[in-house]
This record gives sequence, C-alpha cells and structure tokens, in this order.
Amino acid sequence: MDLFLIIISSLLIIIGIVGSFMPVIPGPLTSWFGLFLLNLIPTIEIDNSILAITFVIAIIIFFLDNLIPIYGSKYFGATKYGIIGAVIGLIIGLLSPIPFGILLGPIFGALIGELIFNNDLKKSIKSSVGVLIGFVASSLIKFVTCIVYLIIYLIQFWGYIL
Repeated sequence: MDLFLIIISSLLIIIGIVGSFMPVIPGPLTSWFGLFLLNLIPTIEIDNSILAITFVIAIIIFFLDNLIPIYGSKYFGATKYGIIGAVIGLIIGLLSPIPFGILLGPIFGALIGELIFNNDLKKSIKSSVGVLIGFVASSLIKFVTCIVYLIIYLIQFWGYIL
C-alpha cells in the first residue's frame, strides 16, 4: 500500500508542476494532494501545521489564478471584449496542436477581441501584452509554489527511505 501511495503522490506532484502552465489543471492544489497522500503513509508524518499552511496557500493561489490575468489585462487597458477574446483564445490554444498554443491563444484572442471592440491596433496590442504578463505572472506564482511543495515532498520522502 505504501508503494501505491508513493506512486500516486509522486504523480500528483508532477501533474501539479505541469499544471502550473496549464489553466485546466490547478497546479498547487494538485501538488498539495500529493503531499496529503504522502502523509497517509504510516511511517511518513508531515506536520499538520505544514499541511494546513500549504493547503491555505494552494487555495489562495487557486483563486488568485483567476484574478491575476484579469487584473493584468485591466491594468493595460483591456475591455471585457479583450478578456472574452483571451478566454476563447485560451480554449482554442489548449485544443490546438501548436506547441505554444496555450500561450499564443490568449494573446491573439485578446488582440482580436479588442480589435473587434475598438479598432485601435495600438490599444489592442497593449491589452494583449497585459494578458501575456498576467498569464506569465500567474504561471510563475503557481510554478514556484509547486516547486516548494516538491521540496517538502522530497524532504519527507528522503526521511522515509533512510
């Protein structure tokens, strides 16, 4: 049973790290569940306060993940049409075979949405940059959090194998 929990928890940690860059996977929450499963192994005991703090952080980041790109876009002057375009572009980017579709989709979606709304190329490009900055900032925050969870995982696992 221990081996099964180790394998599943390891997969969740890895999926969480990958999920830092994919909006459909809540990266930090997924990684946290990896920590939680590791804690279920009788010989591994992660302090409850660490589990609680990391869970609260994962929940906060889960909600901020939806707000950061929107505020980044708004800061750079995006309208609701740009944000709607970014969401549609994100969905298309996720489904496209283009290697960077997940990044390019929201940018071009915001650009097209803004162009439809106001026909000002300069303002539309500025809004698209805001979408990009918001996406990158959000992904970076999630990635760093997942790496911290990986470090906690490895420290606990190292103690298990010794």
